[in-house]
Amino acid sequence: MDFTLGEELEAVRDLARQIFTDRTAHERLREVEASADRIDETLWRELAQAGLLGVALPEEAGGAGLGVPALGVLLEEQGRHVAPVPLWPTLVGALALVSYGTAAQRDELLPALVDGSGRITVALEEFGPHDPADPRTTAVPDGGDAWRLTGAKAAVPSPAGAGHVLVSARREDGRTGLFLVESGASGASWERTETTSRDMAGNLTLDGAPAREVPGEGAAAGTVDLARIALAAVQVGVADGALGLSASYLREREQFGRPLGSFQAVLHQLADCYIEIEAMRVCVWQAISSAGADGRADSSAVLVAKWWAGEGGLNVVHRAQHLHGGIGVDVDYPVHRFFLWGKQISGTLGGASSDLARLGDRIAEGAAS
Repeated sequence: MDFTLGEELEAVRDLARQIFTDRTAHERLREVEASADRIDETLWRELAQAGLLGVALPEEAGGAGLGVPALGVLLEEQGRHVAPVPLWPTLVGALALVSYGTAAQRDELLPALVDGSGRITVALEEFGPHDPADPRTTAVPDGGDAWRLTGAKAAVPSPAGAGHVLVSARREDGRTGLFLVESGASGASWERTETTSRDMAGNLTLDGAPAREVPGEGAAAGTVDLARIALAAVQVGVADGALGLSASYLREREQFGRPLGSFQAVLHQLADCYIEIEAMRVCVWQAISSAGADGRADSSAVLVAKWWAGEGGLNVVHRAQHLHGGIGVDVDYPVHRFFLWGKQISGTLGGASSDLARLGDRIAEGAAS
């Protein structure tokens, strides 16, 4: 299969790369990491002004209509620069509304997501080892199209500035649904928590919080799959950025009168990183290519991509840290960010072993080709 980017996606990649390169200097990242919400709002506004927040969304919502492939391109560039903006939760939430939401929900929320004046996040994980597609949070009808949610969601990414949260919850009939909750709704309380990647996340407790269902068939499972694709795409960029930084360091640093990068053992480790990254990228694009016009992707391809992102991505950032020697553990040097991001992504929505177990279950059930 040919995964070569077309002209439109190349233009998205080049524009995103230029903006991220200009706005993610080490000193700027340190400033953002010291801020209260850990989000670079200036960068967020610039992405909006450049039209990048809407590249994946349909033209009728003010976007470019490039769908999930544009999401993958944009998120890989973000990961390559470890840029502290809430792209993946906002864009996954926006695409979930496109695929599964009502016309009224799309009209209400999508324009603000495209122009950057509004944000949304996703609450898909809970405390405990169960599958994100099988939540313990409950949803009960409250008359008409209203619902009430009760339960707890763990490490909701980047809730600061998000006016709404998409929450997965189990209905009384046993089916898992996706529900739209206002961030400041009664019965919804937040506890701020810092993640490994220094994102300021939030644990969300729901006690009869009012909600509206996002009614499309398979909305919760489809949104989890889309989130897995998004995380895998970010991880490809993180791993590639870590490799690039390592290669530059090893060209400049000398030992015994030779660049460290000329030693065979070092070259082998760099080659292993390159192979892992290319395998990750192929799997991500296989998953992206499986997504139809409605954004629904093949779950088996998605799990393969997420497994490689967790396993291969973590291998790469570990090697990058090791290849930097002592300076790799110095937080005044930027390589530590790639390690922290890679570690965080590898465990989000379940680690590599849980992804592999889910894929095995699908194969056993005959669901994977």
